[in-house]
Amino acid sequence: MGPKASRAEPAAVVVYRDGLLSYSETFVRDQAERLRRFVPYYVGSRRVRGLLLPAGQTLVVNGGGVVGKTREALYKLSGVAPGFYRRVRRLDPVLVHAHFGPDGLSALPLARRLGVPLLTTFHGFDATMEDEHARRSFYRHRAYLDGREALKREGQLFIAVSGFIKGKLLEQGFPPEKTVVHYNGVDTKAFRPDPNVKREPIVLFVGRLVEKKGCEYLIRAMARVQKARPDVELVVIGAGPLLARLKGLADASLRRHRFLGARPHGEVRDWMSRALVLCAPSVTAATGDSEGLPTTVVEAQAMGLPVVSTVHAGIPEAVVHGETGLLAAERDWRELADHIARLLDDDALRRRMGERGAERMRASFDLSERTRVLEEIYASVLR
Repeated sequence: MGPKASRAEPAAVVVYRDGLLSYSETFVRDQAERLRRFVPYYVGSRRVRGLLLPAGQTLVVNGGGVVGKTREALYKLSGVAPGFYRRVRRLDPVLVHAHFGPDGLSALPLARRLGVPLLTTFHGFDATMEDEHARRSFYRHRAYLDGREALKREGQLFIAVSGFIKGKLLEQGFPPEKTVVHYNGVDTKAFRPDPNVKREPIVLFVGRLVEKKGCEYLIRAMARVQKARPDVELVVIGAGPLLARLKGLADASLRRHRFLGARPHGEVRDWMSRALVLCAPSVTAATGDSEGLPTTVVEAQAMGLPVVSTVHAGIPEAVVHGETGLLAAERDWRELADHIARLLDDDALRRRMGERGAERMRASFDLSERTRVLEEIYASVLR
């Protein structure tokens, strides 16, 4: 798939995701909106409840109703969607950038028809879930395993969001010469310490309520913390299939807690300004599903909020133990409790870690700089 001829105006790129775009995937939109040398168009199978996207830059197979659902089903089963392909072709894109492995495979027929390179970013489960579990999981996961070799052959570049994820891809046989690490960034102008907001005795969790996020272990840790600090509240932001079970566990064991459900990005930022500690107790799920590098720990540090997390996946690549946060072993709720209590009880340590975390995020994870590097990756593929 050769590059298009150079042009004076910013070139169009397809940002591909099957469902456009859930609240938990703000990082996809944030990255696309920061592009300067390219114009992003959001392309996928259907819209889902979640983030607002510019109508003039969003194209989906399923436009709604019975006809839309039929078109989507046909597209997913056979790759047939002539009207959809014509609409995307009119954009004259120079490349397709898919997010998540299964979406890379879904976007492969589109990239073939357009005659442009396909780049796929792997974020977590798509590189870590064990094949045997994936085959027993959703149809898309099974289809991805069946087509993964084609993606390895025909995909132009594979982007891992952490060194950990790159290692997993190489274990699966992705070509080393086509696999690179590129960290997602955070808007360090929006996510920055706010000296005008008074911090409160809050331990904050932000994430989907699924096994790999490890919220169960945080609740157990907080039961121990609250015995010594009954004034400290656990605030949980996020939704997911484990909500009822986790809320029941919290109701039975915690003095003070709130489950707020999924909240808009701006509201999450406000809670990060108010909290004393963010806890991201991530674990490897029974299926092998793991994080890539949770955006939450990057955002929190950018806000000057010290992080308690785990030695899991790419987290140690962003959270420096003893410098910007404290890391525990996976599932060790006692160690999590000790780390949380240490930060709650030591104002100077908490302030020092918060300052160092904010400095490190500005230096190494700034969204504008990370997107500039991504544009260099695009340019290298198009040469």
